[in-house]
Amino acid sequence: MAFEGSCHCGAVTFHVDADRPVGAMSCNCSHCRRKGFLLAFLPAETFTVTAGADRLTSYFFNKHVIRHQFCAVCGCETHAEGTGPGGVRTTAVNLRCVPSIDLDSLAIEEIDGARF
Repeated sequence: MAFEGSCHCGAVTFHVDADRPVGAMSCNCSHCRRKGFLLAFLPAETFTVTAGADRLTSYFFNKHVIRHQFCAVCGCETHAEGTGPGGVRTTAVNLRCVPSIDLDSLAIEEIDGARF
């Protein structure tokens, strides 16, 4: 079943044409831990920005391989884009931006990104 989300102010909205995730990744890297992300990694072709693409701003850090996308109006990061193992284009969706997902029901995988 597809799902939708947005940044805090609603300027950026998105649609994901995939089943709702049952799990999420919580990373302790310097970026994710400060923002408290719960991320689900999905094939890039399942993710579409439906409004506000012109409001998105990119942020890169560390090895500059992940394009973190956030709303220039409210500062909320809705997703990030990169290439996963095997060269597959991947989108990391910030599940905290998806109101229809019960975050307490997700199986959380702790990732030690601080060591990457």
